[in-house]
Amino acid sequence: MSDQDKTVKISAETWSKLQTLYQTELKDIDLVVEEAVQAYLKNLETGSLSNGQPQNALRRPEATFKPQTHLRQIPVVPGEAAVLFIDVQNYNCHKDGAEMQGLPPDTPVDYWWKRMEETAPKWVQLRDTCREAGIEVMYTVIQSLTADGRDQSLDYKISGFHVPPGSFDAEVLNCIAPGPDEIVLPKTSSNVFASTNIDYILRSLGVKFLILAGCLTDQCVESAVRDACDKHYYVTLVTDACATFSQERHDNSLRTINGFCRQRTVQQLADEIAQAKK
Repeated sequence: MSDQDKTVKISAETWSKLQTLYQTELKDIDLVVEEAVQAYLKNLETGSLSNGQPQNALRRPEATFKPQTHLRQIPVVPGEAAVLFIDVQNYNCHKDGAEMQGLPPDTPVDYWWKRMEETAPKWVQLRDTCREAGIEVMYTVIQSLTADGRDQSLDYKISGFHVPPGSFDAEVLNCIAPGPDEIVLPKTSSNVFASTNIDYILRSLGVKFLILAGCLTDQCVESAVRDACDKHYYVTLVTDACATFSQERHDNSLRTINGFCRQRTVQQLADEIAQAKK
């Protein structure tokens, strides 16, 4: 039998009745669906269901607030740690540095140089402590990758920074000069995580604990603290191994970022590391 032979022939009257029935039933089905949806939404809001399921079975999830701040105080594990010195370089920490030479004559710098005198020995102690404990010692410095600084961040360009590769200003301060196999990362932004591959390097080294020191406390150091915290590192900020242009700025920064890191002095950290090595 051909397909044509299988065709069912109906009259125009029958076809009209079928259309009317279909449209009526569709309308009824739509009404039932709409009523069911409205009832379901109402049940979601009230936490009750009328279809035999337990009451509150579809209650919306509830938020919680259970701080675990004690976990931020976990002591440094030397074999899983690195220390990063931020912008401790000739450009801004040496009296012949370009940034210092370029400051307006009336800029108050007495506090800064006093702070440098106090902080330099702390940097040395921190570096030596970490070296002796087998903690990875790293440095990051303000330095362009190009001679004309065209690769710098917009902020650095606006700020007027320009430290070309190989310059005196790009060198780490002599008192904590890097060892032959220590990592120095040039950065072109305030946040070291934004313009270097430090996160990749730290993870490759197996680092979980990051110790931070350097300057400025309330700028590049603070930026590193916040980002390191968000990138799942246990962050220790060494308070007396950081510097900025006033005590007020320094103290305000420490208060501001207290929720992102634990804070220790160099000696407190040295004692802790010594205890961990026993």
